[in-house]
Amino acid sequence: MTIGHITRYIGIAAGLCVAAWAAPLDAKQCYAPDARAQERAFSRAVITEGGKSIWLGGQTASLPPSADFDTQVRQIFASLDQTLKSQGGSLKDMVTMTVFITDARLGDRFVQLRKEIFKECFPASALITVTGLAVPGLMVEVQGIAVVGGK
Repeated sequence: MTIGHITRYIGIAAGLCVAAWAAPLDAKQCYAPDARAQERAFSRAVITEGGKSIWLGGQTASLPPSADFDTQVRQIFASLDQTLKSQGGSLKDMVTMTVFITDARLGDRFVQLRKEIFKECFPASALITVTGLAVPGLMVEVQGIAVVGGK
């Protein structure tokens, strides 16, 4: 029996533990075991083995800051995807992200866009409201970690 076939217990910061039978990993396994995680388009935990870790610095839109929220979010994810593709990966390899937004009312819209972009197997995530970003008019910034390759 390999480690990929044993039961794994993942401690969640809030004290929630998720138990899952882990088959051999393709690239990563995402755990969104409950309705709340599915609804908010994030995984409670993401497991990877091996691979190359890519630490993604905070990305903002390079469009004029007057661009609307959806346009900014789409450009950020396109930029992240381009960066990851240059290293042999793609957005599907993101295992965690921290999202900063300047208006808490945009949180639900961000979640809708993330669902559209990732479809399933969402990264682990935190969504944080801040008073401002580096350039006035920017509404969102995303940083993250991806793991490319491995199993």
